[in-house]
Amino acid sequence: MRTEFKAARMFVLIFIGVLPMFVNAQNSTPHAKVMVLQQPGTGVLPLLTGPPETVTMKSGYVVLEPGRSVGRHSTEHHEEILVVLEGEGEMIFHDGSKLAIKGNTALYCPPETEHNVVNTGTENLRYVYVVADAQ
Repeated sequence: MRTEFKAARMFVLIFIGVLPMFVNAQNSTPHAKVMVLQQPGTGVLPLLTGPPETVTMKSGYVVLEPGRSVGRHSTEHHEEILVVLEGEGEMIFHDGSKLAIKGNTALYCPPETEHNVVNTGTENLRYVYVVADAQ
């Protein structure tokens, strides 16, 4: 496993494992936990599924094959961050504009934003998304 991928993977594990501890400090019911980012093949592996597991946060680990996309969808009343672990792709917006994404980058997507993520590379695109209620 490449060193950059290991470092990014460790960051995501720490990020996701530590955030619920801050939630506990605010007298909520969620509990800290560690989630392993292993996906047998491609697709979406849910990590956090929202209340009561979290206050508002949801997240997942996505593995897209070359040429594949997650499909057009909207953030609605959520804000979203993608932490790209490896691969190359694009986030394509409703108006046709695009942002390039690649390993070791993060991308913020504001509320009420229709978008799609497409793997434009020759290897699998791996990323973790985290969404939280913005209202």
